[in-house]
Parts: sequence; C-alpha cells; structure tokens
Amino acid sequence: MAWKIAGINFDHFHMGDLLRMVDDHPGAELVGISDEQPERMQEAKANFSLREEQIFTDYKECLEKTRPDLVILCPAAARHAEWTEKVAPYGVHILMEKPFAASLADADRMVEAMKGKGKHLAINWPLRWAPVQVKAHDLIDEGVIGEVLEVHTYGGNSGPLRHGADKNEREPSAEEKAASWFYQKAEGGGSLMDYMGYGTTLGTWHLGGKKPIEVSCMMDEPDGLEVDEHSVTTARYASGLSTFETRWGTFTDPWTLQPQPKCGFVMVGREGTLSCYEYEKIIRVQTRECPQGFEVDVPDLNAPFVNPVQYFIHCLENNCEIEGPLSVEISRIGQQIVDTAVLSAKEKRTVPLLG
Repeated sequence: MAWKIAGINFDHFHMGDLLRMVDDHPGAELVGISDEQPERMQEAKANFSLREEQIFTDYKECLEKTRPDLVILCPAAARHAEWTEKVAPYGVHILMEKPFAASLADADRMVEAMKGKGKHLAINWPLRWAPVQVKAHDLIDEGVIGEVLEVHTYGGNSGPLRHGADKNEREPSAEEKAASWFYQKAEGGGSLMDYMGYGTTLGTWHLGGKKPIEVSCMMDEPDGLEVDEHSVTTARYASGLSTFETRWGTFTDPWTLQPQPKCGFVMVGREGTLSCYEYEKIIRVQTRECPQGFEVDVPDLNAPFVNPVQYFIHCLENNCEIEGPLSVEISRIGQQIVDTAVLSAKEKRTVPLLG
C-alpha cells in the first residue's frame, strides 16, 4: 500500500526536509499540506508539484478531504501539545518534529491525546539520522567502551533563521527575527529549547535510559532578546557528571565547516571513550587495550533506516515499536532534563530532576 501522508503547520522550516523524504519514498504519497499562512507553503507546492486541491489553510479540511494515514507536524515548540490534541482525534499516526514539547506537562498532554487511538506518536530528532551518531551507538551496544558513564555534548548553529529547507543559507531581516517564534519565550524559543533536547535525548539513548539525579544550568541574557543564545547544563547521575551545551551563533555551521568548539558528542565509558562529531566520517575511540586511540570509519546508512519517514513506515508495516530517540520513553527523559535545566537557570540553583 502507499501510505498517505500530510504535512500540517509550517512553523519549523524542517517541514520542507521531511516532505522531501515523503516525496522520495516509493511507498508514500504526499496527499496534502496545510498552514494558516499560504505563503509558507509556496516552496513546498513548487518542490513537490502539488495541485491547488492539495493545499489547505484549514487543517480540519485537509484531514477530512485527504484522509492521511500519517501526519507530519512542525509547529512552534510551545504549540506541540495543542497541535497533537487537534490532530489525534482524526485517528492518524503522528511524526512531530523536535523538540518533544516546550514543557514536560505539554509532552504528557501529547501522550494522553494519543491514548486509545491505536496510533503511534514519534518525535523526530534529525541528528538521530547522522551516520556518525548511529555508528557511535552501535559501538556502545557492542561494548567497545563498556558501560557509558558520562556524555558531553555541544550543539548549535550560526542561527535558526539563517537556514531554510534543505539547509539553504539566507540572511534574515531584523523584522523576521523580531517576528519569529524562535526568539519568543512564550513560543518556546531560545537556543536551550532548540538544541538541548538533542543532547539530552540522544545522550539518554547512549546512556541506556539513565536519568540524572539533579541538574544545574546557566544561560546567557543577550541585550534586546527575551531568549537565550547560549546555555550550559551539568547533570549529576549516579555514574558521574554529564554536560549539555547549546549555542546559536557558532562561528560556522557544522554541516558546512565544523566550528570550534566542535559540535558533537563525547562519551566516557568504564572501558574507554569515543568522540562523534557532527557529519564527520570517522569516530575516535580509546580503549584500555589501545589507550593511544584509533579511528573507526562511519558507513552510510541503509534503507529503511536512513531517515524518519523511512523508519516510521518500516515500523508501521512490520508492527515494530518506535525505539531510541524517536520513542516517547527516551524523549520524555530528555524533556525532564530540559525542564529541570530551565527551572535551574531561572532560579539560579541546582534542582532535583523534575517529573
């Protein structure tokens, strides 16, 4: 069968990337798109040769007329729960673009909205599909560095409005920045909300589902902005300390030229260490047998595990549970850490893990 897929809400520019994955999938059909602002859909209309009758400004009309099996949602972080509650009653599977939500309470609302529907909710973290991350996790599963005790991450880019769909670079106007949800606190903006979930969610995956005991966070307070552009979080686990740093304003973007500090992850295990930096083709490993270290090549990913659309359809067709960072279970732990970090930064103190 061809899985009928609709894309609803274009707040996040990643919608264009996800719709391209649908268009490229031989077993998927893009049946419709919807956004309250028609101009935001024009690029997708042209890219995927959509007809006028497939384009909607009313999500209800889109769902009722196209009857999709799966809906991709890309709303502002603060509206993830709202949009899940709007779409879930239509009995569809939902792929929500990261983060999970703007708060743990909203994340739990999303889970509750899907209960009893017999449908899956998955949270897409694009970094999950970086071959270097997948190979790093494979090495961890193979026991190459033993039990993971610490995870240290640095994640970010030159700025959230400097890239469109397919990572096309652009220079945003001052008006765009002022109007963007990325820079509005009430909409879940800020570098911490944009990027920390990558570190905490993929970090939780690499740590085997461990939860920290307490969290301490500090974020910058830029003049003229109501959200942060830089945050540093330390989380204390029973096994040790892990750190999660986020940055808007890196010197270069990691997918073009790695900035310094380099964006990526360093894992410390009982028997060794490994570093996996974004978009690189090798992983650096140390072990007790080889403390001087060695490099491991990173192979390309193979279908159906190349991107979230492939993976979600694979899980649906084979009755598999959603696993890893896309799962509600792992993403919820990541959200717990983010929520605790936000409270820590606000109150300027170390806080026990919330939720």
